[in-house]
Amino acid sequence: MQPVIQEKVLLRICFDCTVGRSPFAADVSPLDQTRPLGVSSMASQYLTKGLKRSALTVALGLCFVGGVNAQTNTAGAIAGHASAGDTITVTNPATGFSRTITVGADGSYRFSALPIGQYQVSRNGGAARNANVSVGTAANVDFVQAGTAGELDTVEVVGAGAINPIDVTSVESTTILTAEQIAKIPVPRDTTSVALLAPGTVRGDAAFGNLASFGGSSVAENQYYINGFNITNSFRSLNFSNVPFEAIQEQQIKTGGYGAEFGRSLGGVINQITKRGTNEFHAGGNIFWSPENLREDGANAYLRDGTLRSDNSSDTQNEWVANAWASGALIKDKLFAYGLISYREQENDTFGSVVAPTNTNATIEVPSWLLKMDWNITDNHLLEFTAFSDEQETDTDVYANAFGSLQRGQFLGLNHQEQGGDNYILKYTGYITDNFTLSALAGHGEFSRSQRLRTAAGQEVSYGGNLNVPASGCPQIVDARPGYRQALTGVYGSTCNLTNGSIDRTDSGDERDQFRIDAEWQLGDHLLRFGYDVDNYTSVAGQSIEGGRQWRYSTVNPDGIANNGDEFDRVREQIVNQGSSSEVKQRAFYIQDAWNITDNFIAYVGLRWDTFENLDGFGNTFVKIDNQFGPRLGFSWDVFGDSTFKVFGNAGRYALPLTPSVAVRGASASIFTREDYNFTSVGGTVDPITGAPIGADGNPFGSGDGNSRNNFRYVNGEFGTAKNANTIASQNLDPMYQDEYILGFQKALTDHFSLGVRGIYRDLKAAIDDNCDYTALFRAAGFEQDDTGGWTEDGGATYAVLPGDGFPYCRMFNPGKDAIFLTDFYNDGTLRSTTVTGSTLSPDAKRTYSAIEFFFDGNWDKFFLQGSYTYAKSKGNTEGGVKSDIGQNNTSVTQDFDYIELTTDTYGYLPNDRRHSLKLFGNYSITDEWSVGANLLVQSGRPLNCLGTLDRDPGRVPGTPPNPDSFDPHPYGSSFMRCLNTPTPRGTAGRLPWTTNVDMNVAWAPSFVEGLQFKMDVFNLFNSRKVTSVSEIAEDAATGDNLSTYLLPTSFQAPRSVRFMVQYDF
Repeated sequence: MQPVIQEKVLLRICFDCTVGRSPFAADVSPLDQTRPLGVSSMASQYLTKGLKRSALTVALGLCFVGGVNAQTNTAGAIAGHASAGDTITVTNPATGFSRTITVGADGSYRFSALPIGQYQVSRNGGAARNANVSVGTAANVDFVQAGTAGELDTVEVVGAGAINPIDVTSVESTTILTAEQIAKIPVPRDTTSVALLAPGTVRGDAAFGNLASFGGSSVAENQYYINGFNITNSFRSLNFSNVPFEAIQEQQIKTGGYGAEFGRSLGGVINQITKRGTNEFHAGGNIFWSPENLREDGANAYLRDGTLRSDNSSDTQNEWVANAWASGALIKDKLFAYGLISYREQENDTFGSVVAPTNTNATIEVPSWLLKMDWNITDNHLLEFTAFSDEQETDTDVYANAFGSLQRGQFLGLNHQEQGGDNYILKYTGYITDNFTLSALAGHGEFSRSQRLRTAAGQEVSYGGNLNVPASGCPQIVDARPGYRQALTGVYGSTCNLTNGSIDRTDSGDERDQFRIDAEWQLGDHLLRFGYDVDNYTSVAGQSIEGGRQWRYSTVNPDGIANNGDEFDRVREQIVNQGSSSEVKQRAFYIQDAWNITDNFIAYVGLRWDTFENLDGFGNTFVKIDNQFGPRLGFSWDVFGDSTFKVFGNAGRYALPLTPSVAVRGASASIFTREDYNFTSVGGTVDPITGAPIGADGNPFGSGDGNSRNNFRYVNGEFGTAKNANTIASQNLDPMYQDEYILGFQKALTDHFSLGVRGIYRDLKAAIDDNCDYTALFRAAGFEQDDTGGWTEDGGATYAVLPGDGFPYCRMFNPGKDAIFLTDFYNDGTLRSTTVTGSTLSPDAKRTYSAIEFFFDGNWDKFFLQGSYTYAKSKGNTEGGVKSDIGQNNTSVTQDFDYIELTTDTYGYLPNDRRHSLKLFGNYSITDEWSVGANLLVQSGRPLNCLGTLDRDPGRVPGTPPNPDSFDPHPYGSSFMRCLNTPTPRGTAGRLPWTTNVDMNVAWAPSFVEGLQFKMDVFNLFNSRKVTSVSEIAEDAATGDNLSTYLLPTSFQAPRSVRFMVQYDF
């Protein structure tokens, strides 16, 4: 511990009220080393007990000011108290930026919207003091005690190793981690992995990629920002743009209670600030390498008889990343630049399941870059420009996999996919007066989702988006015949189909144009913020089955006895083509007030109004929600007035718009057809290359030929014509929204350790999903179903036309709420308004999250340790935007509420329910050159389900197997919470095992070469191999029989791996 320092007037005690720079960063001054590596903005920051009472008031002033802290997503502030009429000057020595204001009559001052960084603060030209500004926080510097006119006496400050006072100004649940902090922790270098360090976050299902769930929400309910610009890929909200990770200066993770400035999220907000240039020239580079030969084999999955199911031990992965950067002043004190180029390459071998027709070798290349420009036009006007690219290309070599084995066969072709794109952000900040600040931001972002294929024979395969021109290439083949029939002929398959599914159109992608203006106005004890936000998102999307169609072979068994000689095969042709553009227009206005009611108590009130408008592929509006109201309330009470004990709370309502993906099939034109053919009975054979059926005449099967059963049909009303936009959604549709409540406290226990506790409750008040059961609609409109199966309202004289252009197969609604549908029942162009009672469509959508979080912050001279423990319950009948039970990523159009039968027994513990989560991470400096870091995660497993069929056979007794002669399954197959004809409510089939993951690193920075560093990270040190997901489908959709694959693992913990780094900067 450094010696006590005494100084008149003010010695800076804290540098921001949340977190700041690492105490181990080389360029931090000795005084700056009081900064702890905080996890939470409400993480305790304690002022040493050795301070005099007056100094404790300084601490209060430093983390609690008359102009209280208001949230911003790109900058911070410096604020405090001085004598009326004093002139206060803040200067950033690195950039030359300087501002001077005059203290008002109430003795408070505030510098708003300051770029993050190190500042010096002086009064009346006196000695300057240091302050560190982080995003969304205020560094507080008092020259007089709040509420008095007297100057502060001598203060005593403890140096390195102490933690700073509790931030008594914040009502948010926020984590801020700097680049220096992240570098000390063994954590994967990606946005999600860093976010998972925060309390209340858990990793989402592997089916959706590397995404986090916040506070029980689905992974599709988060928002992501770079320098204030929304980078969320809103098409399904399951992706986001990425700046090169090396370019991130700070990452702010908002897990709850965020202010009215933020919206369109029910989960969390991840807000990143990039590095920028200064007057000093800096440059450097690093290389990261994760070699395959130091990566342990993945765990294999086996059938119950011991037969290998999935050979993950044969999978391989090599990755390396190289970065180079430079920054400096183009014009001293005026114009600055920071530039970075990055290249990442990863090669993966994936073998998968023995029943998979292919295995793959993929090469991922990401040549990304970032440019950040800052122009101090004057001390009162700043201009920032950010440009970055995250274009990614993935080339996947596809190989044949012999059915029932895992062996690399012949090369079939190449699957080329593109992702990401260019983004441009321009931001202006104007300090109009001492008390009024204005900022404006405009941004444009692009994100590609293109796909093209090429077969081994050189045939180009693609889909251009024209509904009448399906994808080229070889068709998809599905052999659904029983094993005894397959044994006679072999399994039918294709030797030229690469994806065994659908492919995206070549011009698939998204564009975002965003504009926002924000203002901050200090009015005495009130700090007002207000702003307006416009966000327009356009998507081009569509898919077609590779080869244009799927051929599905099946067997008809008249007597039900296997291999009795009377069986014959049929084949069904299925064509599905989608393609459209769609748009989501979003606007929001907010106003918020942080009011210093007393020196110890802050009240926060925020109001937000959101407008959402969704347009189909023809530019017609099919959903519009105006001025959805989102109030936010909060308080912070500094109980003892010395920043050692804080009680805080907040309540808020948060809304989420519909994603553009809803319009691609649900609201725009699409084609879905089926036609059945006789096969063996007409002498059909199979093309040995494509797997497609060939007639006895040697010609391929085709619609209407002699092999057809003449039952060509359109499915789900997808005729290839435009749907009536007025019929797509309920006319009284509400957005998806939830209410949130947080209450907690923090206590500084010693001058090196603090502890906090908060309780969180989230309640989903409304959801949006689709309903595809027209029965309730017909009955509400006065129709009856007669013996022919048709629906009539006049005794059979006329019948409703179902479906039609004005009678969509599925409609958007709020589950449980009365719906008002416009419907063209007779396909004559006349729309009739019908109110359908909500309970006849589905029960209310329910999702609650309740948790208690314990978080702590410890910081000593050479050691910091932080972490949290969360006890949580997530319960309901819907996960939210997506469905982890079956890996369904159709955001907002899951199968949860398609039919009322699907909602039975669905209330229970949800997939993101992790009852216990323990997170610990820290770093210890052994010497000036050597340090070690660790990261521990211990987490309980998620609940499991038993998904089976709904047998409508009235004679079947619960608990008995199906009768093959009378088995009558619901069309939705194995999607019901029931097994063996017995209800199995959600989450009652057990839980996955607990998982423990330990990561460690060691770093060496040799003193003989300044700026040189070597580091080795080891992930999953003890090579834990626990199961992280299983197959929850228990019954065969066609027969109702038990599946041997039920509860078989589908993913495991990632095996142990090693990452090396070498870095040099100057």
